[in-house]
Amino acid sequence: MVSMLILAVDTSALATAALVRAHDDGRTEVLESFAATETNAHAEVLAPAIGGILEQAGVAGGQLDRIVVGVGPGPFTGLRVGLATAQALGFAWQVPVDGVVSLDAIAWQVAHRAVEPDGAGIAAPITEDFTVAIDARRREVYWARYSADGRLVDGPHVGAADQVPAGPVVGIGASLYPDALEAAGAHAVPGLDRLQPQAAALGAAAVGLLHAGEALRTPVPLYLREADAKVPQAMKGRTA
Repeated sequence: MVSMLILAVDTSALATAALVRAHDDGRTEVLESFAATETNAHAEVLAPAIGGILEQAGVAGGQLDRIVVGVGPGPFTGLRVGLATAQALGFAWQVPVDGVVSLDAIAWQVAHRAVEPDGAGIAAPITEDFTVAIDARRREVYWARYSADGRLVDGPHVGAADQVPAGPVVGIGASLYPDALEAAGAHAVPGLDRLQPQAAALGAAAVGLLHAGEALRTPVPLYLREADAKVPQAMKGRTA
């Protein structure tokens, strides 16, 4: 894999974007990054944020080699914003767009002991399989199982917290239902139980997959369950 510029986008939780340089040896360098503080303003903040980080880095859209976007799992509205934005920019700039499981971003941070976008690390590694869990609402979590080196082992899934495998759990979902985790023989990892998917880590996870010779995903959303909003039956009858 030759050195390349990657725009990473994830909106499975927060609206996040990052410009990442991938090096020949699989290392990544975060040139610019953005993460929203609100979880309900994805459509308003994402496109301006992408424009801002490219401008700060002095990079035009057509100079990108690839766009990677988190495919979830996550809420319908949030995922649609990220995927639609990535697809639109890829079409406009004639840049290929690929997908990555959003939970892979957290797994990469944990496996590489890098919690902050600038690479600031955590003190102790996890040396066994672990679960990444984020909030799915309805008192459920989106979760997937990873090996100690960050490879996806099982999932993603959605369900009650007491359905996750026994062992360590990281991600914001780990802090929401401690009693349910305990009932499953699982436990939150202190210091890693507030993590949410970040675009910088998603870009690094994508580079790791490519460097290992693995294919990225088609950029289609992993919703895992039906939408909360339903079309009224009367409206279905009028539009059928």
